[in-house]
Amino acid sequence: MREWLFGRNAVYESLQARRRHFFRLRVAEGAKERGRLKDILEICRGRNIPIEHLPRKQLNVHAAGHQGVALQASGYPYSDLVQILEHANGRADAPFLLILDTLQDPQNLGSLLRSAEAFGVHGVLLPLRRTATITPAVVNSSAGASEHLLIAQTNLAQAIRVLKSEGVWVVGLERVPDARPPHRLRLDGPLALVVGSEGEGMRPLTRKSCDVFLQLPMQGRVASLNAAVAGSIALYLARQERENPRPVRS
Repeated sequence: MREWLFGRNAVYESLQARRRHFFRLRVAEGAKERGRLKDILEICRGRNIPIEHLPRKQLNVHAAGHQGVALQASGYPYSDLVQILEHANGRADAPFLLILDTLQDPQNLGSLLRSAEAFGVHGVLLPLRRTATITPAVVNSSAGASEHLLIAQTNLAQAIRVLKSEGVWVVGLERVPDARPPHRLRLDGPLALVVGSEGEGMRPLTRKSCDVFLQLPMQGRVASLNAAVAGSIALYLARQERENPRPVRS
C-alpha cells in the first residue's frame, strides 16, 4: 500500500528514519529551496527519488496543510511487542512503553507520539480496533516523530500480561478513587503508562489490568486535562524520574 505523507517536518523525518520505501516527491512550484525544504530536496536527489514540481493547488488533493511538499511512501511499518522489548534490552534500559487504549482523535494521537519520542519511550501499543492509527495526518501532527518510534497494534490485554511477566509495572493514567499522585509512585523502573480514550477513558479489561493508577494534581478550576496533555505530562514525569530516581513519600 502506498500513501502520501505531507508537511515538511513529517516528510523530512520519514526520509531520515529510512523505515519506508519512497517513490516520488511533489513540490509546489515557486517554493523557496531553503530550510527544511532544501534538506528534503537534497536527500531525494541523493537517493534518486523522482521529484515533480506542480502548481500548489494540485497538492491540495493530499492535504490542506501540505506546506508545499508531499512524499509518496509505502505504508507505515508497524512493529510488535517483542521488537519493542528487544529495543529496550539492546539499550540496556528498563522498558518504557506507552499504551493508548482506543484513542480516537488523530491530533491527540500525533501529539502523544511526539511526546513519547521526545521523552525516550521504547515503544507504543495500540489496540487492534476502535483506535486512530498511523495515517499521514497522524504523521504530520506528530511532526514526523512517529517515523522514529516502534508502534505495535496488538491485543492489549494479552500484551499487558506479557509485560507483567517481564516485570513491567503497568500504570493507568486515570482519575479513580484509589489513584495516587506522582510523589507516591515509582516511575523510574520498567514502566508501561496507559492512557485511555478522550471520552470514556480505558476499557474495563484494560483498567482491570493496571497495577496502579496515577492522578495528576490539579490546582486550577478546570477539572481535567485532555488525553494528549495529561499523557505528555505523565511521560515527562516518568522521564525525569528515570534520570533522577527519588524515594517515594507515603
